[in-house]
Amino acid sequence: MRQVILANGVPIEVECLSCAVTSGIVEPAGGVIYEDEFFHAHQDVAYPIPGLVILASKRHFYCMDELTEEESSRYIQLIRRIREVQRNELKIDHVYYFYNEDTTHHFHLWMVPRYEWMKHFGQSVESLRPALRHARTEMNNEENNNYVIKSIEKLRKGML
Repeated sequence: MRQVILANGVPIEVECLSCAVTSGIVEPAGGVIYEDEFFHAHQDVAYPIPGLVILASKRHFYCMDELTEEESSRYIQLIRRIREVQRNELKIDHVYYFYNEDTTHHFHLWMVPRYEWMKHFGQSVESLRPALRHARTEMNNEENNNYVIKSIEKLRKGML
């Protein structure tokens, strides 16, 4: 078990956060954006950034080469569709995509919107960690959290 601190500051104990979220043990803010038999899309549970989507596999594995052919096809389709909805419904012009295999969570992709306020931290991949920390400590307020929830609702509606 390991401790994870949610965006609202509440600590939880889980073996695998992705398993806990995709199985419904941990409810992400605003609920599920999209779900099918292979994948689960939701707002990141740790960072209150509107439109920050995690696309996680429901099956517990770590590496991209472990995707089945059917999962691979669906994965690319979903990334493309989520990105289209981010652009059209949330007016997000740029997104960072992150996937890594040396994680304690299982297979998932971060789709992190690039907002104007983030430029203060730079415009490279190294700037993302301080921007995420800033969101967690400085943007975790009622106004922003309401905006996050509205963004989730737009994403969910756009994925129909």
